Amino acid sequence: MSPEAITTPVVDTAKTPPDRAYSRARAARRRKVLITAARVLVLVAVLGLWELLSRSGTIDPFNFSMPSKIWDQIVTWVTHGTALGSLGEQIWYTLYEALLGWVAGVLAGVVLGIALGRIAFLADILGPYIKVLNSIPRIVLAPIFVIWFGLGPASKVASAVVLVFFPVFFNAFQGAREVDRNLVANARVLGASDRRVTLQVVIPSATSWIFTSLHVSFGFALIGAIVGEYIGATKGIGLLVAQSQGTFNAAGVYAAMVILAVVALVAEGLLTFAERRIFRWKPSGSEN
Repeated sequence: MSPEAITTPVVDTAKTPPDRAYSRARAARRRKVLITAARVLVLVAVLGLWELLSRSGTIDPFNFSMPSKIWDQIVTWVTHGTALGSLGEQIWYTLYEALLGWVAGVLAGVVLGIALGRIAFLADILGPYIKVLNSIPRIVLAPIFVIWFGLGPASKVASAVVLVFFPVFFNAFQGAREVDRNLVANARVLGASDRRVTLQVVIPSATSWIFTSLHVSFGFALIGAIVGEYIGATKGIGLLVAQSQGTFNAAGVYAAMVILAVVALVAEGLLTFAERRIFRWKPSGSEN
């Protein structure tokens, strides 16, 4: 064989594993920046079109207001307070009610969901009653709670609890039912009692199901608190909405909605951060 026929394989060093990882990371950063820019662009376009249509009279600015007036209303509330007191006080009052209702609803939903998921006999007895209660529109219970508990925070907490309980319960119940039977069998072979199986196998396995419900349940807690305040309260964002509506202040209604959206987004961010910290071992769904 001639020396010319002998060829040395060429290694493409341009795409070594570290380089490919760097390229993927850079592409992911570019995509994230692009998505953020697109979101901002959509928001600016919607707000700009809304402002333009309101100023031109295409839509009634009295009923629909406009972004500039909504912003002015928020600035006025921040700097001079509201008719009910400072804006921070109203936000904290609503957040306090929503947090209490959320915690109580989550605890009740998790405990009862895990219990019924583990005990088939108990699920057969209470299942039909829970389905009946779930079919009742929970919002209509808010006036009843105001009658029962008065205008204080208790009625708003009760409204938040009934809205939070059911999504958390059904996720905890399904999570308990979806536990790998082999894990349970292995734990029993090793001598684990029902209590230890529940605490060390079932609950950890159902945690991802439970966290999924927490994201939506806090929004439900805010809805319960706001509806209760709207029907009857002494302070809170819901009462601020009711007062703005009573004076035909559309900007005030929208401003309260913006404030609630910010609170909900902050809560969602905190829950997402906590979930990522707890489930650091879990691979991301976007990874191949």
